[in-house]
Amino acid sequence: MKINSEAKPYDDINITPMLDLAFVLLVIFIIMTTASVQGIKVNLPKASSAASLESNTKAITIDDAGQVYYEAFPVSMTELEDRLRNQQAQTPDFPVVVKGDGTVQYGKVVEVLDLLRRLDITKFGLVTGKAKG
Repeated sequence: MKINSEAKPYDDINITPMLDLAFVLLVIFIIMTTASVQGIKVNLPKASSAASLESNTKAITIDDAGQVYYEAFPVSMTELEDRLRNQQAQTPDFPVVVKGDGTVQYGKVVEVLDLLRRLDITKFGLVTGKAKG
């Protein structure tokens, strides 16, 4: 058996594992930056002062098209009533905030507030943005 004495030594660096690591890090970065965006984007009206909220506060959002969301999930008014009744059975005195887009029909916000009144939910507030100036 003859050994090849003229064999070229292996002097190239294999960069494939380094590229795999770079692509994995890129994918993780993309996923983490897009996962940090939560909730529904609405254009809130401005107010001069804002109070802090409790941690168990439930949010009802009304976007500019009039779609109602309960905790960032789209619901109809009957579904909203059912979910609020279930929450009220678990926690009778839970706070609710209503976030209505500045361009939404006033009647839609009144409809949600009327539902809160019918369910005897007394701890509720309207969310506004901070005033400029």
